[in-house]
Amino acid sequence: MATALSDLAPALLEAARRAGAEAADAIALDGRSQSIDIRQGRLEQAERAEGVEIGLRVLIGGRQACVSASDTSAATLERLAERAVAMAREAPDDPYAGLADPADLARNWDMDALQLADPTAEPSAAALEADARAAEAAALETAGITQAEAASGYAARRVYLAASNGFSGNYARTSRSVSVVAFTGEGTGMERDYAGEGRVFQADMPDAAGIGALAAERALARRGAVKPKTGSYPVLFDERVAASLIGHLLSAVNGTSIARGASFLRDKLGQQVLPAGLSVIEDPLRPRVSGSRPFDAEGLPVQKRMIVQDGVLTGWTLDLATARQLGMRSTGNATRGTSAPPSPSTSNIDLTQGSASRADLIRDMGTGLLVTSLIGSTVNGITGDYSRGASGFWVEGGEIRYPVNECTIAGNLHAMLRGMIPANDARMHLATRVPSLLLEGMTLAGA
Repeated sequence: MATALSDLAPALLEAARRAGAEAADAIALDGRSQSIDIRQGRLEQAERAEGVEIGLRVLIGGRQACVSASDTSAATLERLAERAVAMAREAPDDPYAGLADPADLARNWDMDALQLADPTAEPSAAALEADARAAEAAALETAGITQAEAASGYAARRVYLAASNGFSGNYARTSRSVSVVAFTGEGTGMERDYAGEGRVFQADMPDAAGIGALAAERALARRGAVKPKTGSYPVLFDERVAASLIGHLLSAVNGTSIARGASFLRDKLGQQVLPAGLSVIEDPLRPRVSGSRPFDAEGLPVQKRMIVQDGVLTGWTLDLATARQLGMRSTGNATRGTSAPPSPSTSNIDLTQGSASRADLIRDMGTGLLVTSLIGSTVNGITGDYSRGASGFWVEGGEIRYPVNECTIAGNLHAMLRGMIPANDARMHLATRVPSLLLEGMTLAGA
């Protein structure tokens, strides 16, 4: 029986060859995770999971099929390959499917430089519980907090990818996290907010009690929330939610959306989509960051690249299939799981920070809405029409006056993106680093 990941992926490829595949790639994953949930001072849930997953993609001409399993016995590998080949023979022809050219494959990556996996010992369940209890206790010790829930977790995963074009590579990653949700008030007057932190290395984690105290502070600030005024006002997206705006841009420049013609930016390549001076940069090689990776899911090298430069859209996010469909080259952005073919996706993202603080933007906006939470989503990816439920704080005279909830903010992403004014408060440890963003003239529907 093949048990090591380094044995499983090559064994799948060999089984695919025997079954009649012309080309194939295989992915093998193993992972372990544990989490502790604390509620009202009591252990709510303790969970541990361990497992191995394997996935195989086979190609016969332009026909492809994907299969996956969690059983790694030799007999299962053979049946899996036979089933995949049988499925591929019945699949429709896809002229864009296929493996990478061997000359383009990634080589000689530096895993030590990436620091994706913490070498220290996995934390015990008792250590995770202690963190969760400390975080919850700090929230509950704050006057006015009526309830709190805390969670602490750890995860480790290894990935091994191999393909019949000669590629073979693997890496490991770890994560550690603590989060708290704090509640204040009762019944219809209840308000809640949260705080959470996660890191690749356990030594980088902030104090758990501080996380709980921040959740409590945020929840208390929500007391007495009312509906805001209806009209056209400036809206400041707090750093906690501002990344969602750049997320809409990233979805719109994804090769899948472009190839389907289902993007509000489909005709904007080489044109201004953000204010001059702002850039969106992808860097999958940032060390000690959860989104980093040494190669993409098709074995191609990854590198730092400009998606938007000085406000101008410079390129799409492509895997091999979407690149072929658009007559371009892959940008090394393929991702995949065990049960589906690759698809394009970004990793670590930076938006150029501004020179002003969030407090400066609040002062400059005069009267408007500071959004700290978004609810639901009605965003038309083709037209860019935007409408979301929101809550946060009403600003008058350049100062925060009172909390607000149950409102809707609306606009169009074309104008929203081109009118953004960034603050300088992006958190440097995040994979997606986007500061608070001020937008002029959005439509608010409230009281």
